[in-house]
Amino acid sequence: MDVRAIMQQAQKMQEKLQQEIAALKVEASAGGSMVTVTMGGNRELLSVRIDPQILESKDAEMLEDLVRAAVNEANRKVEAALSDRMSGLRVPGF
Repeated sequence: MDVRAIMQQAQKMQEKLQQEIAALKVEASAGGSMVTVTMGGNRELLSVRIDPQILESKDAEMLEDLVRAAVNEANRKVEAALSDRMSGLRVPGF
């Protein structure tokens, strides 16, 4: 077993995983799609879409709750996607 080859393979796998994380985007909605958010694999919030209809109600508390719910759901989706990718990693030779 060549330790150097194993380390190079592990580094390639890490680089591939970092690229996948950078490319990952998930979308989550709340309130029947009244609020939709897009989040990147690094958990950066990329976009927030709010249905104009919800603004007519002038209920700030409800809007806050919907945004929070959508962001939390997107975070859970990112976590699940990353967990799936990490479970597929296997260091050669072990």
